[in-house]
Amino acid sequence: MSEILSRIAGPADLQPLSDQELVQLAHEMRDELIRVLSIRPAHFASNLGVVELCLALHLTFDFTKDRLIWDTGHQIYPHKLITGRFDRFHTIRTRGGLMGYPNPAESPFDLFMTGHAGCATACSLGLKVGDELLGHTDRHSVAVVGDGAFPSGIVFEALNNAGHLKKKLLVILNDNQMSICPRVGALASCFDRARLTNFYQGSKRRLKFILDKLPLVGKMANQAVDQVRDALKALLTGGMLFEELGFHYVGPIDGHDIQALRYWLNQVKEHPAPVLLHVLTVKGQGVPQASEDPVTFHTPPVFEKIDENRTIVSLKRGGSKAYTDAVSSAIHDALRNDPKVTVMTAAMCQGNKLEKVRTEFPDRFFDVGICESHAVAFAAGQAKAGLRPIVDIYSTFLQRAFDQIFQEVTLQNLPVTFCLDRAGLTGPDGPTHHGCFDITYLRLFPNMVVMAPGDELDVAPMLRFALAHDGPASMRYPKANLEKVERDLTPVELGQAEIHEWGLDGAIIALGSLFPACVKAAERLRAEGLEIGVINARFAKPLDKGTILRAVEELPLVVTVEEGTLEGGFGSAVLEAVHAAGLDARNLVRLGIPDRFIEHAERGELLAALGLDVDGICRAVRLGLERRSERYEDSALVE
Repeated sequence: MSEILSRIAGPADLQPLSDQELVQLAHEMRDELIRVLSIRPAHFASNLGVVELCLALHLTFDFTKDRLIWDTGHQIYPHKLITGRFDRFHTIRTRGGLMGYPNPAESPFDLFMTGHAGCATACSLGLKVGDELLGHTDRHSVAVVGDGAFPSGIVFEALNNAGHLKKKLLVILNDNQMSICPRVGALASCFDRARLTNFYQGSKRRLKFILDKLPLVGKMANQAVDQVRDALKALLTGGMLFEELGFHYVGPIDGHDIQALRYWLNQVKEHPAPVLLHVLTVKGQGVPQASEDPVTFHTPPVFEKIDENRTIVSLKRGGSKAYTDAVSSAIHDALRNDPKVTVMTAAMCQGNKLEKVRTEFPDRFFDVGICESHAVAFAAGQAKAGLRPIVDIYSTFLQRAFDQIFQEVTLQNLPVTFCLDRAGLTGPDGPTHHGCFDITYLRLFPNMVVMAPGDELDVAPMLRFALAHDGPASMRYPKANLEKVERDLTPVELGQAEIHEWGLDGAIIALGSLFPACVKAAERLRAEGLEIGVINARFAKPLDKGTILRAVEELPLVVTVEEGTLEGGFGSAVLEAVHAAGLDARNLVRLGIPDRFIEHAERGELLAALGLDVDGICRAVRLGLERRSERYEDSALVE
């Protein structure tokens, strides 16, 4: 029973609570997180870890005017619970319900829709500068940045600029020793050293007390306390790194002690220059299994059963294999068969299901952390040296490396293979994660091959083709269960589509994983007496112009289907080819994602709403043929 939480209509309601009531509120907030996870998958361990930090922030600042950005946004759930959204919290990650990330449309307490890591510091600095220039000098600006996100290049770009501008900015380093997977890199080692000591915080006071007891050197030594303290900071915490960037470093402090958090937040609140407050938290705090295994419990399956001590008795496991499983298996086979093949991921070893690769080929597996730009340039260097690197990154995350794809890979025509996980609609993760744009942003570049497997049978041959291709190649695939179209498989050859079936009344040309839905739609239409063929395009670039232009020229109707944006996507590529060939494009219909950001919902719900399921494809074919028939009738009347 949420006795206190149910009474919190906004952060102002926190102020009258006693310390004991705040502890009880934190307990109730964790119970609410558990309750939601008993209904549907959601971000879990990261949110358990920031409950006390969230409460302390809202008790110290007034975010009706002050500024707060959570980075990354998947640790937003406690914030939502106390900013007027408790009564809707059960709807989180459902169609029409609360988003699993910050959403300004939901609440004025959410300033940015932050689904990617690293940008909060820069945005918070921009807010601070903007507020001051507009006369709002009393506003505080706070960024909460996870230690997994901290190595992102943009974080240090922002720290460098903030230190130069010397604005009053608070950056909270939420250090839980994790990204989604265990964090990696030299900076992680620096943070780990800080966890080994509680000596630094308050060392100035303790050192003065000790040195004052030494009669010969007390006075002189007391004057040197600041230098000694800085040396301790460098030795014990790595804080000198931030001090050299112009930040006053404070920490590390216990991120689960509300009183300590409030004390230190009040101490740094009025500091006139940038402050980095290093807070130690435990990812999964309050649920034993989540804190012991935060990787599994980052976004775990639904809880089937949990006891009164918050011990998870069982999880509801799914039995179907996904496209990610098929690609990770193909990557494993590639590394086993060719010693020149390497693979890199950006803090998504678990998400990309590369654990087996990491275990069996540690010398050729590279987790670079949340540093996608580095991952791509790093791969380019490996390719230039003679290796065959695979960059395995989510579609929307790869957008962060757009310039490196251009400069370091395609401009050099280097054989880097891109595996774009989560391409298309990612379901409840929503618009920050829907991989709608990769076909468009990749096919822009000369030398780049853009592919999408039509089903499970295409995956391994397509990856083998990419690794043998003498230039950059990409392969996109969705966050979805594997499907298979039974057929005699046509070999994957550069720019060659696969004609599954030809039809005299029209053709559906599918790029990617909606190919099985197109086959089912054609079967249904054939039962209605319409001979509709299906083509598995496989390539968005280079197009199979021979097959596609033949269909446009000969057939009454051609429908292109893609799980990507229509703006510059596969259908646009087909239109460009038709125009260049001087053909009539009036019989061409394009299905895909419209020019807007798509809300969060289950993938099947979104496909249906966008007309990309079997019913929608059938409807588009019937309507296309009806319109063509009307045009012919109108033409006959004119004659």
